[in-house]
Amino acid sequence: MPDDQTAVAPARSAGAVSESPPRSAGAVAIAETRKDSGIPANLQRFLSLDDFEVAARRHLPRMLYGFVSGACETDLSLRDNRGAFQDWGFVPRGLVDVTGRTTKTTLFGKDYAAPFGIPPMGASALSAYRGDIVLARAAAASGIPMILSASSLIPLEEVRREGGPTTWYQAYLPGEPARIEPLVDRVIAAGFDTFVLTIDVPVSANRENNVRNGYALPLRPNLRLAWEGISHPNWLFGTVLRTLREHGMPHFENMDAGRGPPVLSSDLIRKVGRRDGLAWEHLALIRKRFPGKLLIKGVMAVEDAILAREHGCDGIMVSNHGGRQLDGALAPLRVLPEIAEAVGRDLTVILDGGVRRGTDVLKALALGAQFVFVGRPFLYAAAVRGEPGVAHGIRLLKDEIDRDMAMLGITRLEQMTRDRIRPFRPGC
Repeated sequence: MPDDQTAVAPARSAGAVSESPPRSAGAVAIAETRKDSGIPANLQRFLSLDDFEVAARRHLPRMLYGFVSGACETDLSLRDNRGAFQDWGFVPRGLVDVTGRTTKTTLFGKDYAAPFGIPPMGASALSAYRGDIVLARAAAASGIPMILSASSLIPLEEVRREGGPTTWYQAYLPGEPARIEPLVDRVIAAGFDTFVLTIDVPVSANRENNVRNGYALPLRPNLRLAWEGISHPNWLFGTVLRTLREHGMPHFENMDAGRGPPVLSSDLIRKVGRRDGLAWEHLALIRKRFPGKLLIKGVMAVEDAILAREHGCDGIMVSNHGGRQLDGALAPLRVLPEIAEAVGRDLTVILDGGVRRGTDVLKALALGAQFVFVGRPFLYAAAVRGEPGVAHGIRLLKDEIDRDMAMLGITRLEQMTRDRIRPFRPGC
């Protein structure tokens, strides 16, 4: 998922761009049956989360689409995040009364409409005008959580006001108490009750894809960037120019207790600071200072999950950063069972990475997750259709889960246990 290597200007809210995924004969037939469903006409062609990526690829400049969609080096981990789900198949039960089924779940004492949320994505405000607010509003209205990235371009106080209590905060931190403590105090003052610390970005990844597509930080105006805008006018006028006109030059607003540098700052990297000194002692400092729920994101080893428990965390997010950090890192789904077995009785275990379908969500639950987060598709939805697009994407995924539960013969998510799935191949 897009993270601390964010870019510039936010994009466009309720999205009136014209890009749509290609329509096959089957898609046309299905769309015809949805005309009376209450779904807006400009959303009826989006039948799954993957459809939003097709439209976003046309709408976004190449450098930005490549940044969002790509990972690092060979993209091996990115591909395996999806491939891991294909190793598991279902064992459905029949003749079960499933009329009373529900997708609702409880997480950290709060009730949510579905077992998934939107993770931190630092490029949100580049891909959709006021993107972080678009995501926060849609999530709140749909009854699911959204996590605001530290590398977002809209002040966290404003996003929290718009998103309400379903909005969490995520931090990238250097190992410097003098910077950590004031930031934690700012997050508390803004009203956030859930703090997520990302632990898998000690250094910037080798994202060759970004270099090839012309994406770099700090952003530098040049002929290539100018052509990207001219050749993508909906993005240029609905995103960059609208942002500059209404809000001025975007800054990294939420890295520290105060406002961060602008996206064009030549001093950006120095001001962001080094993160290779972040250690468990700093997590202990946050735990002592933050009164709400504390999670760490980027857990891939049982040993780290156990240490998280010992340091007073309330939960962990099993994640390889969307395949964007260490190429060759295992898919989170592959390490999920052993982590859940080790700490699942004491900590909330959440999966982040590769989820695209309702079937993926249910497989993750069966393997030990209590909740999942889904990133890139909702960012694409925000880019091409704004807040209504994100709401539609949430509805699509929630409906898939509901339909899959009926076919599996379950009425409650807690019934999605390990015996409901089998490996397609020995050794999974």
